[in-house]
Amino acid sequence: MSTRTPATGPGPGTGSGPSPGTRRMTVAQALIRFLAAQYTERDGVRRRLIAGTWGIFGHGNVAGVGQALVEHADVMPYHQGRNEQAMVHAAVGFARRSGRLSTMAVTTSIGPGATNLVTGAALATVNRLPVLLLPGDYFATHRADPLLQQLEQPSAADVSVNDTLRPVSRFFDRITRPEALVPSALNAVRVLTDPAETGAVTLALPQDVQAEAYDWPEEFLAERVWRIRRPAPDPAELAAAAEAVRSAARPLIVAGGGVRHSAAEDALRALADATGIPVASTQAGKGSLRYDHPADVGGVGHTGTEVADGLARGADLVLGVGTRYTDFTTASGTLFRHPGVRFVNLNISASDAHKMAGTTVVCDARAGLTALTAALAGHRVDAAHEAAYREGKRRWERVVEAAFRADDDAVPTQTQVLGALDAVVGDEDVVVNAAGSLPGDLHKLWRARSPHQYHVEYGYSCMGYEIPAAIGVQQAAPGVPVWALVGDGTYLMMPTEIVTAVQEGLPVKLLLVQNHGYASIGGLSEAVGAERFGTAYRHRDADGAFTGAPLPVDLAANAASLGMDVLRARTAGELRAALRTARAADRPTCVYVEPDTSDGGTAAPPAAAWWDVPVAEVSGREAAVRARTAYDREAAARRRAL
Repeated sequence: MSTRTPATGPGPGTGSGPSPGTRRMTVAQALIRFLAAQYTERDGVRRRLIAGTWGIFGHGNVAGVGQALVEHADVMPYHQGRNEQAMVHAAVGFARRSGRLSTMAVTTSIGPGATNLVTGAALATVNRLPVLLLPGDYFATHRADPLLQQLEQPSAADVSVNDTLRPVSRFFDRITRPEALVPSALNAVRVLTDPAETGAVTLALPQDVQAEAYDWPEEFLAERVWRIRRPAPDPAELAAAAEAVRSAARPLIVAGGGVRHSAAEDALRALADATGIPVASTQAGKGSLRYDHPADVGGVGHTGTEVADGLARGADLVLGVGTRYTDFTTASGTLFRHPGVRFVNLNISASDAHKMAGTTVVCDARAGLTALTAALAGHRVDAAHEAAYREGKRRWERVVEAAFRADDDAVPTQTQVLGALDAVVGDEDVVVNAAGSLPGDLHKLWRARSPHQYHVEYGYSCMGYEIPAAIGVQQAAPGVPVWALVGDGTYLMMPTEIVTAVQEGLPVKLLLVQNHGYASIGGLSEAVGAERFGTAYRHRDADGAFTGAPLPVDLAANAASLGMDVLRARTAGELRAALRTARAADRPTCVYVEPDTSDGGTAAPPAAAWWDVPVAEVSGREAAVRARTAYDREAAARRRAL
């Protein structure tokens, strides 16, 4: 739902005078003015929807959107990026920190600039996070055809590289006439602000149309407020859910990202306090309860805690709140093993609510949890069950303490690196991560102190997300310490936005872990019989394999060359000191560490649940044969929820 306020003042004009009640502007100028006037409102709090525009300019957008951003710099902040994919990640980081109530636009040229958006768009849509993409496109008139970087598709003249964005966008349109912008822009904002539909939105902008003038209705340019709905649960669905919970002996709540997006943490805590039902969390939901809350049992699934996964195996009812039930959460269909297990799914998206053949409660997470708590008044789980999972939680905390503990003069393992960071951060700090072995370690071990602290993108698990996303989070939360946790593989994918952090004066903190290769996939490769092939960053040996000496790459020097202050730490004591210094720094700072990997892994507790990565059914290598035997054994436990 949107409301609008009439614009005032004649505004700029070009060419012939505007018609009464209109303003003469180019398409790009009108789009920027329109975006600057869009607001969201939830629970009485108003936010600007498009807080700024990221851009890299080329011939496909410099004369249109680029000129419009100069023309209207008073109402639309501009941020200079170095990589188009990274700009989307920054916008997504900003949107997630902003509770999906505010985001940024991203403008690119045509050709590679546009196709570089695809990965970021997929990440945004998979994670249900809003971002507006404005790539340049071919001439709508085809008067220059083919033009530089244009894809020629002989059988379809209206196809361009921007069509690669269709499957990863929640809304897509190509603006081939000025007047087409009006309905399309409104539809774009409708999708961006709809909590059940949101994701990447793409408006492809042909170069000639961007610069074309039109008499725009003042009403189109007027301020609009899009109120974010909190739909209440259907009474019949609510009653069925409450009855299912009341009749369960061993219920478990699985908190997903929807809890965070709805700002439903207080409502979740109230339900847990009232009923004693334990709460496990997905990667996106971790932090919904503070780690030391009595009902919080940590992450669930393949990277979950022993206590949470044990509860999941024995649960006769699973209350999923705002979760998509990915394969990591369900351990590829092997986790929830109780023969009579039932699912109740509270979700604003009907498609997600229907997963696992669940009883559906299609509503806003906060509204639904509040109503369910009222419907369950007087109900509490069995005292023995509550005591048992709390004891399991205490046992797991001892596991965490052991994994984090390190002597000052020892070279730390990766989990001890996390322990050093855990000892330094405050409740307000934000920890950003996405890929490699770190997400699993964090999901198992990290002690989330606040809803915003745990920022792990694991829906798309995109290498290269961390640094630009940390920039977006820092833009959304000035003054808050923001940490990008990055392995060497991820760092080499996309360090470019370090330059942006330096340019913008954003004091992001980079914890750079050098383990000389793809540590996570190396471990997985070994487990599935691929023998760590192609996962180490090493010289070739005499036989041509990558098993020689580590590559002489100095990533700390690279970060310094891009403008960061760099602190090198060798021991756990030096690491803790460096992290304290970085936290207090007022400019971009990198802490570089090479952890002890002598055990071949991260020293984290082993996985407490399976993950289905198919193994070669036949092989002449013993490692693959052993792995297939183990695979068949684990796969036998897989079941579909019907």
